[in-house]
Amino acid sequence: MKMEVFCSPTSLSWTHFISPSLHIPHSFSVGETNKFRVFCGAAQSQKANQMTVSVTGATGFIGKRLVQRLHADNHNVRVLTRSRSKAESIFSVKDFPGIIIAEEAGWKDCIEGSNAVVNLAGMPISTRWSPEIKKEIKQSRVRVTTKVVDLINNSPQGVRPTVLVNATAVGYYGTSETQVFDESSPSGNDYLAQVCREWEGTALKVSKDVRLTLIRIGVVLGKDGGALAKMIPLFMMFAGGPLGSGQQWFSWIHLDDIVNLICEVLSNPSYEGVINGTAPNPVRLSEMCEHLGNVMGRPSWLPVPDFALKAVLGEGASVVLEGQRVLPAKAKELGFLFKYPYVKDALKSILSQD
Repeated sequence: MKMEVFCSPTSLSWTHFISPSLHIPHSFSVGETNKFRVFCGAAQSQKANQMTVSVTGATGFIGKRLVQRLHADNHNVRVLTRSRSKAESIFSVKDFPGIIIAEEAGWKDCIEGSNAVVNLAGMPISTRWSPEIKKEIKQSRVRVTTKVVDLINNSPQGVRPTVLVNATAVGYYGTSETQVFDESSPSGNDYLAQVCREWEGTALKVSKDVRLTLIRIGVVLGKDGGALAKMIPLFMMFAGGPLGSGQQWFSWIHLDDIVNLICEVLSNPSYEGVINGTAPNPVRLSEMCEHLGNVMGRPSWLPVPDFALKAVLGEGASVVLEGQRVLPAKAKELGFLFKYPYVKDALKSILSQD
């Protein structure tokens, strides 16, 4: 894998790599010299591949897992948040040493000097919609994206991030039971399509010398969050049947795969423009529910009626009751390997977790 490296010029001395208290013998045998060279080479390689990444939406479902992954891979992470206390409760100093947490006043200093910014911020859409909530769903995305883009564009050339990974959603395509959508498909006409167009349009204002990737994310499946956490109680209540007609398409992706995809985008310059963040095998919701019933050891025969979903989610039930068949053509073309290409395996892995 090719890793983009972004470094400001700096003078390096031996003291950057070797403690002054370390005794270095004056003479080595050939074997000892080779061991020493390999050791130093590995240390320098790790430094070279290390990135500084600023993340918005870091306390959300995807963001938490992404920060964990970046930190585990020894990258420097800067969490851009509106609530320091919430971020600190999730990313404790003990478990995440070295992570920087900044509220909005400190975003500028964090973005300047970052190699990349990942923008995941936005109010969850899998909630009960009201006129006020619909307004906030859109404004939360556009407002944060505007701020991030402005801060990147206004950063001095030497410290400006060179990559922006901006989340968007498969809602961009509208809904259909018959059409197949890939990255070249036009946008739909409904509310979520409008939100996604405005969201993406804001990100597109980033400076042309910044590599921009827009990831249109499907329904993310994972433990303790996202759509699955809301679906399971309904599923249990109604004996595990499909939601609504069951004929609607369900374009999903496992949490591990969307995090892996974001990490690949950060490190691989071939990933640019629009990329669908969905698994290669979308299913109709009736099939998804059948697999879920099998994994949970429950029957899958009594449909969850539309009125039950609408009672819980209001107009937001359209996210589940209407769907779209979205294929990750660009990711497949670029050779991205999905850990969970089939929903049955994804559900098994999620529901078997402690």
